[in-house]
Parts: sequence; C-alpha cells; structure tokens
Amino acid sequence: MLKRKITVGALLALSLPFAGSASANECGDVTIADMNWNSATLIAHVDQFILENVFGCNVELVPGNTMATGASMVEKGEPDIAPEMWSNSMKPAFDKGVEEKRLRYAGITLSDGGEEGFWVPKYMVEKDPELKTIEGIKKKAAMFEHPEDPKLSAFYGCPAGWNCEINSSNLFRALDLEEYGFDLVDPGSGAGMSGAIAKAYERNEAWFGYYWAPSAVLGKYEMVKVDFGTGIDEEEYVSCITQEDCESPKVTMYPPSPVNTITTEQFAVKAPAAYEYLAGRSFTNQQMNELLAWMEENQAEGDIAMEHFLTNYESIWTQWLSAELVEEVKQKLAAL
Repeated sequence: MLKRKITVGALLALSLPFAGSASANECGDVTIADMNWNSATLIAHVDQFILENVFGCNVELVPGNTMATGASMVEKGEPDIAPEMWSNSMKPAFDKGVEEKRLRYAGITLSDGGEEGFWVPKYMVEKDPELKTIEGIKKKAAMFEHPEDPKLSAFYGCPAGWNCEINSSNLFRALDLEEYGFDLVDPGSGAGMSGAIAKAYERNEAWFGYYWAPSAVLGKYEMVKVDFGTGIDEEEYVSCITQEDCESPKVTMYPPSPVNTITTEQFAVKAPAAYEYLAGRSFTNQQMNELLAWMEENQAEGDIAMEHFLTNYESIWTQWLSAELVEEVKQKLAAL
C-alpha cells in the first residue's frame, strides 16, 4: 500500500541534527525546479528529501520546465537547482553562465544520456538476431504489417508537430526505407505511439518504429535498438537530420543527449557537501525506465515515487552517499 503524501513541514519536523561532512554545511534556503515530466519530478523530490534531512537545507520545490527554468537560472540565478536539464536545449546560454561563474554543471543526471532510436521488440530479436540490424529489417520488411494497407510495411514515426517528427522522417529517407516497401506511419499522438507498441506486445506481433528513453513504455516493454551500422555522425545529425529543410540526409545513429544537473554558483559555494551529493547522483536509463513504468501503473506523483524509490532501490542511492549519511536517510525513512 502506498504511504501518505509527505509534506515539507512533516519532513522538517522529522529532521535531526546532521553529522559528518554535512554538519559543516551552511545550506540555508534552497529552491529546486520541479519539472513537468515524471522523471524530473521524481528526482526533484528525492533531492528535496536528501537535502532537507541529511544536509539541513530548507527546500522549496518550484514549478519548472526546460526553457523557462533555464532562462531564469541564466538571467536571475534562480532556482538554485535544476535536477534534470536536457542541456543541449540551451547549451550556449548554459556554457556562458558557467564561463561567467554564475552556473555549474553539477553532474550527469542520466548516465546514458537521453536516448533515441529506431526499435523492435526484444522477442523478435530473440527469434531472429538479424532483426537488430537495419539490413535485417529491410530484408524482412514484409513482417511489419501496415495498419491500413496490406501491400505496405509499417514504420511508426512521431506525431506531426513533434521535434522527433523531423529527425525520424529524415532518417527514414536517409535509410531508403520507402524503397523496401515501408510507409512512414503517423501515430497521431503520444498515446498512439505507446498504444501501437502495447498492441504489438499483447499479440506478439512485429513492430518497428521510433521511440526514446527514459520512458515508461521502455520500462514496460523490452525493446532492442536497431543498429544502422554507421556509428554516430554528430555533425550530420545537428546540421541536417534535425533540420526541417534537410535535402539530402545521411545515415547516422542518434547521438545521446546530455542530461545534467545544473546549479547556481552561489549554491555550490555555500553548500559544498550538498553540491557534492548532486554531482554524484545519477540514474541509468534502464533504472529510470523501470521507475517511470511504476509511476504510470500506480498513478504516483513525485513524492510517492520518491518514497518508493528510496525504500526499494537502496542499491542505487546508497552509492551516492557516505555510509554515515546513508544511515541518516534510512532513519528518516523509517520515521515516515
């Protein structure tokens, strides 16, 4: 059974004098961006719990999103912490902020980076390992039944208007998939994308298309990323594949997207022990996929997901803290 939601006041009431490296910290008031997607809100609540109960910070979660939070941090120095920032979205501004000693890249939030690709279900590759390559997919295009036209094979792209519509359609052209009988299917929505994968899994059918990690879908359904056999050409990806007017796209695998924790310089200086925790705190995509699937299945918000994570995933978060501070976290959890 899920426990009650935890308020900031309740957590503060449970706080005990902290020890070790945390005791030298003058943390004070801290603001953390609570971004409007599940992985980011989970991490924000984990950071809130640990910063309050181990490092003695007085934490306020503030609503955020990539562009608004990034601009506010660059221009105003607030909030103090953005736990999951897809930093390529504002890289020149962030780099300038770091150069001017107003911001810091504290650490790598997702150790694998944000991951995009063309995928097939794992059960297909287990039956036929050739299907983990694009050449194998092309040879066996007839397996991938089109939802409307039996003469065509289906490649599921991104909904119209999404950024990934551009890159997935450019790579569809670069790979000459139409020549092998594939049609680029618009799933219509995010729900349509996940629904197509779920339907294929329920029926043990063939499926081929674009998706990303971390995501609840890849936490629920085991998928294999198709190898194009080219490696990554980041210059081609940035200059052409991501551009709407890309006339002659060339094949490249998707480069990982850096996902960082960004803090203000002021926070890093005033709370070095807390900053050190943030610098070492990281998730793999597989770990986050699993957590996102749990959040979706349980309709859990960030505070409930935080308690689930700290209670059930000690093998992950205990690597981020000293043995002494790990015991403090466990004591505070036991008191909830």
